[in-house]
Amino acid sequence: MHRMTHLPDRRPVRDRDEAATAAPLPAPTARRRRRPASRQWAAWAFLFPVTVYLVLFYAYPLYRNLDLSLRHYTVRSFVQGNAPFTGLANYRTVFGDPAFGPALTHTVVFTAVCLFFQYAIGLALAAFFDQHFKLSATLRALFLLPWLLPLIVSASTWSWMLNSDSGVVNAALHVIGVGPVNWLTSPEWALTSVITANIWIGVPFNLVVLYSGLQSIPHSLYEAAALDGASAWRRFWSITFPLLRPVSAITLLLGLVYTLKVFDIIWIMTKGGPADASTTFSTWSYQLGFGNLLPAFGPGAAVGNLLVVAALVFGLVYVRIQRKQELA
Repeated sequence: MHRMTHLPDRRPVRDRDEAATAAPLPAPTARRRRRPASRQWAAWAFLFPVTVYLVLFYAYPLYRNLDLSLRHYTVRSFVQGNAPFTGLANYRTVFGDPAFGPALTHTVVFTAVCLFFQYAIGLALAAFFDQHFKLSATLRALFLLPWLLPLIVSASTWSWMLNSDSGVVNAALHVIGVGPVNWLTSPEWALTSVITANIWIGVPFNLVVLYSGLQSIPHSLYEAAALDGASAWRRFWSITFPLLRPVSAITLLLGLVYTLKVFDIIWIMTKGGPADASTTFSTWSYQLGFGNLLPAFGPGAAVGNLLVVAALVFGLVYVRIQRKQELA
């Protein structure tokens, strides 16, 4: 009977204790609700400077360039901002210009030749340095010098080397009995000269990226192939080249975008001449917009937009190829 009389008194006490301990439970739930919001604000805070940078230095210039190509701008209207809208008239002017065909041909040849030799030489050097011999790191660092030099220095150096009268290249040719070549002033050699200089500048980038790709390939694959009797050339085509394909794709895409917009090297060495023999879309756009007493801002912007569209198309092609490879 004594136990029975005290049982009803314990239950309310336990219930009060449980209620007291259960009361603070909503507080952690509120914290959980606040944490995602605070994290989201932190993410936006980190993205804000990048967004401002992209809008100011990429989106707005692209918009202004598109606006320039759709209006008839003169020096006065460029300052006052009252240029009349002309639609696609500037693009029709560009396509109908006699300089369009040669500039397009030079751009395609310049880009294709530079990409091929930069990639081929860079891949050969990457495979060579992948052997990890003595002084390998030192030589790799020396090969980076052309890439680290300012472009104005590299282009000026090549202009001096290829000078018809006092260049070291013609001096070397004279030693072996070959007459002087007008590398920069001859229509037959001007484009070849700027292509050579750009290849020399772009090889180190391909070397660095492709060498890093080679480091990710397991050497056990080469050892197994060697045990099976595969030659070095067979190992390259069956192991190195296929496994290096993703790195090669991004290397070629970045090289393509860079080569399409090369301006300073060509302008310093030949200014697009002689007789427009080395004019590309980048130099032609500059000549139209800033190279005359009466600048044609609209056609110059239209040529620049053609380069943007070309780079965008190749970028979309690369993304499509990458998605197919991921799904395969």
